[in-house]
Amino acid sequence: MDEKEKMLKGLLYDANYDKSLIEERTKCKILCAKYNSLSYDDFAGRKALLKEILGTTKEEFLIEQPFMCDYGYNITIGQNFYSNHNLIILDPGNVEFGDNVFIGPNCSFYTAEHPIDAQTRNKGLEYAKPIKVGSNVWFGGSVTVIGDVTIGDNVVIGAGSVVTKNIPSNSVAVGNPCKVIKNI
Repeated sequence: MDEKEKMLKGLLYDANYDKSLIEERTKCKILCAKYNSLSYDDFAGRKALLKEILGTTKEEFLIEQPFMCDYGYNITIGQNFYSNHNLIILDPGNVEFGDNVFIGPNCSFYTAEHPIDAQTRNKGLEYAKPIKVGSNVWFGGSVTVIGDVTIGDNVVIGAGSVVTKNIPSNSVAVGNPCKVIKNI
């Protein structure tokens, strides 16, 4: 099994020395830099470049610049997706967004994780855990979501929250760590 296969299966893998993964990240980051340098009013060009970067998109979406991700092909966005400025998605694992997802500025979604054991971590090994976001979800500004988290449908995540556990559908959740404070 090569390092990419390990990555996609959520196993420990070496992202730092695998040439194919380095090449894929480099290609993606070059495309992100190109996207971020496009004129704001070049809506068609921005949309076309995002379709090249991202794994799966529907027809109506907008990601404000700047935007950065690692691979792009592990990201799926639904219909009527909107993200404000400074979206970061570390996507060695799958990141899936449903329809009608709205993301405030300075939000981050991290599927990459590192071992707690220092000796293993210092070898440059990491693993990836997926993130799944349902439909009709709103993230306030500066939210961080880590891997191995599922957020249900019809959810509001309050600004500044750090989401480390699953959030059920039809709820408002806030805090660090993020917790449900209200059912909708």
